[in-house]
Amino acid sequence: MRYLLVLIFMSCFTHLSLAQTYEVGLMAGGANYIGDVGASTYIAPNAIAIGAIGKWNRSKRHAFRASFLYARLQANDTKGDDRRAQRGYSFSNTVKELSVGMEYNFWEWYLYDGRPQFTPYLYTGITTLNYNNLALNTDDQINKINDAWTFAIPMVLGIKKTLGRKFVLGAEIGARYTFTDNLDGSNPKDDIGARFGNLDNNDWYVFTGLTLSFTWGRMPCYCVF
Repeated sequence: MRYLLVLIFMSCFTHLSLAQTYEVGLMAGGANYIGDVGASTYIAPNAIAIGAIGKWNRSKRHAFRASFLYARLQANDTKGDDRRAQRGYSFSNTVKELSVGMEYNFWEWYLYDGRPQFTPYLYTGITTLNYNNLALNTDDQINKINDAWTFAIPMVLGIKKTLGRKFVLGAEIGARYTFTDNLDGSNPKDDIGARFGNLDNNDWYVFTGLTLSFTWGRMPCYCVF
């Protein structure tokens, strides 16, 4: 009996390693920044964001996920409150992020019985991003100084639905809490420009959009979970 259990376990583990379901696809939508310039609306996409996404569905409830996203971030004080409108700053930045983490399904996500699948999901992990290091010059213009790198924590809420047996359509809203306060040029390092705004809060940005992925792989064995 002991050898039979070992044989079953090894068979399931081998099947699991060779026959997982994978997804690969595209992301497209809009992005907006939250910080010291422009409007303070949390979800207000005003610039394009595109990327790619991949998932390894490790069980019916969770998947490992990796994504790349390119997003433009821009803001203008004319869209903000009276104090900001009077100040009159504006900026434009680009963010290139690579994110890895885990996606959790609220309901079971099972792609093998031919029935339509639908579930809300949450995603979080760790993000590294490249952005333009900005600073305010003597003419009260915010300009690029150089490139910089930092980290962020993604917090994503979405829904997804199968389209037939091979495609998955999703919609998500994801905020990124960054480890920098200078996506907008308000808090540059090394005294390369004047500081302004709230220097105690880091910047955020939000992606709002759709994902479309192609899925493949035989039914996995879930017996080791």
